[in-house]
Amino acid sequence: MPSPVKVIVIGAGSRGETYSHFASIHPNRLQIVGIADPRLFARKKLQECHNVPEENVFDDWHCVTEREKFADAVFICTPDRLHKEPAVVLARKGYHILLEKPMAVTLEDCTEIAETCVQCGVMLTVCHVLQYDPFIRKIKVLIDSGAIGDVIHIQHLEPVGFYHFAHSFVRGNWRNEAESSFALLAKSCHDLDLIHHWAGGRRCIKVSSFGSLSHFRKENKPPGAANRCLDCSVEKDCPYSAKKIYLDRVRKGWVSWPVSVVCRNSVPDIESVTEALKTGPYGRCVYECDNDVCSNQVVNMEFEGGLTASFSMVAFTEHICQRKTSIYGSKGELTYNGHEIKVFDFLTQTSTKHTVAMNIPGNFGNGGHGAADYHLVDAFVSAVAFCCRKPTLPLYTDFSSP
Repeated sequence: MPSPVKVIVIGAGSRGETYSHFASIHPNRLQIVGIADPRLFARKKLQECHNVPEENVFDDWHCVTEREKFADAVFICTPDRLHKEPAVVLARKGYHILLEKPMAVTLEDCTEIAETCVQCGVMLTVCHVLQYDPFIRKIKVLIDSGAIGDVIHIQHLEPVGFYHFAHSFVRGNWRNEAESSFALLAKSCHDLDLIHHWAGGRRCIKVSSFGSLSHFRKENKPPGAANRCLDCSVEKDCPYSAKKIYLDRVRKGWVSWPVSVVCRNSVPDIESVTEALKTGPYGRCVYECDNDVCSNQVVNMEFEGGLTASFSMVAFTEHICQRKTSIYGSKGELTYNGHEIKVFDFLTQTSTKHTVAMNIPGNFGNGGHGAADYHLVDAFVSAVAFCCRKPTLPLYTDFSSP
């Protein structure tokens, strides 16, 4: 049996923890051998989960670069604006890289990352995970098979979810463009990547886009509302109440996302979450935050050959990230509602429903894009294992596609 791919996790937050879970399911294929994160609780939690030796646990990723190379690859899951430096430095050390999206927040940084990886002969995979979702892959197969003829127009919607947006983009880490990036890049680079994927490699030649920050503004603060939900006399009438989003979930025994993000230094319980809401960012009134990113935005695109596409991102939805897609072709129409694909054939005037198997081990498939996360890591680990066995592999070989 070949030895497992060895990986260092740079950033032990939600994404780093999720990708690392593959090692718990397939220890013969992936081994977590190092962790770097400034947060003691986060790195200790991941360390215990994967039995990482103390000498390989760091509070600063720069410490990894001071050591001789001791792994095959790195998972870089740092905040958006902290992607470029570790990616460039660790590529120069010879590590293959799985890089959380967005790749970077400027074109110049993206270019530097890509050029460095090519120059150093290491593989770079950016976590546009939805391409690895079984339903998304099925859509691509149907398009390429000619099931709807020539693709004429694509309509795609990302419903962020009312409390998801309040959590991540009003109170949370992606609320302020200067600290992270604009919402379309932070949240919807997945979706723009998908549209380009479905367009079949055709170059986008025209773009128009506009959006706004709606509702989550100081002028919309209800009369009598306090600056924190725990002190607010009108909190019961607010759908964005931190009590409802966090405390009510904890009382029901829910300790995963979004509750898991609130407590930086402990396992979530009533006491720790209450304290976090009293003092931390997630207890703030949504009308009194320093958020400035758009809550709704549209993007219209024209591709070579006349194909057009329209994308909408909106915060104010019941469903969280349950994307909806309609693809209109010359011979039929394809629709996807997050659960099922349907193809209507113009010639026969009949509809065919398509489902896919979602048999994912562990808990990767429990909501969100868990199945896609699993297949992404699966593909990356397989590619790294192959590269390590064949060091003379041509640099142009593409392992990033499903």
